[in-house]
Amino acid sequence: MLFIVNWTLSSANRNSAIERFLKTGGAPPAGVKLIGRWYAVGGAAGFGVAEASDPALIQKWVLDWSDLMTMDVQVALTDEQMAPLLAGIVGK
Repeated sequence: MLFIVNWTLSSANRNSAIERFLKTGGAPPAGVKLIGRWYAVGGAAGFGVAEASDPALIQKWVLDWSDLMTMDVQVALTDEQMAPLLAGIVGK
């Protein structure tokens, strides 16, 4: 299962988040494969895409960082997963 993880960092927690990231690399828990992370230039936000078979592992990752930033998680579908659903809507 793919997940999109968006985060927003407050200026009050910036340095603490930087220190934790430099110490841990922001690595997800075992069982979560990080596909990539992207950061907003000039902002305090970003998003990552991760893969896990158990959503509880994604929740653990969120809990590990929720003291420093706001995180929002959504389940994601690939083009291959979405195309049949879209075709069903237009009757093709």
